[in-house]
Amino acid sequence: MSATSHDELGSAGARQFGGLLLNESTGDVIRVVVSGGQWPLGRRVIELLRADGGCEVHEVNQSTDVIDASLDVFIHLAPGDHDALVERRRSAVIGTPELLQAATVQGAKHIVLLSSAMVYGAWPNNPIPLTEDTALRPDFGFAFARQLATVEQLVDDWRESGDDRSATVLRPVPAMAADGASSLVRALAAGMGGRLGEDDVPAQFLHLDDLAEAVVLATRKKLNGVYNVAPDGFVHSARVRSLWGMAPRLRLPDRMSEIVSDLRWRFQRGPIPPGLRPYVRSTWLVSNGRLRAEGWTPTVTNEQAFVEGTDAKWWTMLTPKRKQEIALGAMVTGIFVAVITVLVVARKYRRYH
Repeated sequence: MSATSHDELGSAGARQFGGLLLNESTGDVIRVVVSGGQWPLGRRVIELLRADGGCEVHEVNQSTDVIDASLDVFIHLAPGDHDALVERRRSAVIGTPELLQAATVQGAKHIVLLSSAMVYGAWPNNPIPLTEDTALRPDFGFAFARQLATVEQLVDDWRESGDDRSATVLRPVPAMAADGASSLVRALAAGMGGRLGEDDVPAQFLHLDDLAEAVVLATRKKLNGVYNVAPDGFVHSARVRSLWGMAPRLRLPDRMSEIVSDLRWRFQRGPIPPGLRPYVRSTWLVSNGRLRAEGWTPTVTNEQAFVEGTDAKWWTMLTPKRKQEIALGAMVTGIFVAVITVLVVARKYRRYH
C-alpha cells in the first residue's frame, strides 16, 4: 500500500459484542482466514481470535494454498514469514495475487497484511521517527524489503478496485519472542551489537505478543490504512552490545571495517548478509502514534523483547548498583570461604604435628 493515509475513510464493518466479532450489517460472527498460521505469530493471532468465543477461523499455511471457505476478513501473514520464504526459495510476492483473487471470490471485504518497517529503507537522511506518510525507499540490495513493498501495492490495488473494500497494512519493526525469532531478526539483532568502526544507531525490537495484538485489533476494527507497529522509544546499539554481553569493540577506519565485515560474512564468521548492512548502519526508527490512537498499547519494552528473543545473558539486565551488590556479596563469600579453608588446614596441621 502506498504511504498515503486512508485512515480518514474510517474503520467500519465490525464491532465486538460479548467477546464475539460481529458484522455490523448482518450481526453474524466474522469469518476469518489466516495465511501463515503455522509460525509463532500466526499461532498467537489464531489463539487470540478463537478466544473471542465464536470467531470462525480458517487457515491457509502456504501462499499457494487455496481459500475454500467463505470469509469476511483475510489476514495475510505469509509475506512476513522470511524464513519460510527462504526455505522454499520463493519471493514474498508469489501466491499473493492468487490469494487475493480467491479471497475476493469467497466474499472478503477486508484484508490485513503483515509487511515490515524495512520497506522504508535505511538511509542516513531518514527522518526520525518515520511515520506512515513517509515515502517508501526499500534498499535495492535487500530483495525481501522490495518484495514486501510490491505486496503492499498489490493489496492497495485490491482495496481500490472495490468501493466496499478496506485494508490494513502493518509495518512492524523486528519482532521476536522466546519461541520465535526469525533468522532475519536474529541477524539484525546480532548486527546491531557487532558493528566495527561505525557510529552507533538506535534500534527497535517488538515482542510477538504485541504484534499479534496489533493484528487482532486491525481485524476487529477493520482499520483502513498503513500502521507502524513498534514499542515506545528505542535502544542504542551500545546497549544492545551490553545486552549481548559483548566486550567493547575496537574501532576501525570505515574502509577497513567494510573489508573485515565482508570477510567475516564470506567465511560465515559474521551475522550480517551484505543486503542487510544498511539496516545496522543507518537509522530507521518508526512512530507508533497512529496505531496507539486506535487503542493499541505495547506491553513489552525494546530491551525486554530483545533479551527474550535472543541468547542475551540474564546478568546484562542488572542495574549497575545490583551488579555492585552481587560483586560485593561474591567477594565477601570468597573471603569467608578462604578463611574457613585456612582454619581447617591449620587445625589439621596442628593435629598431625
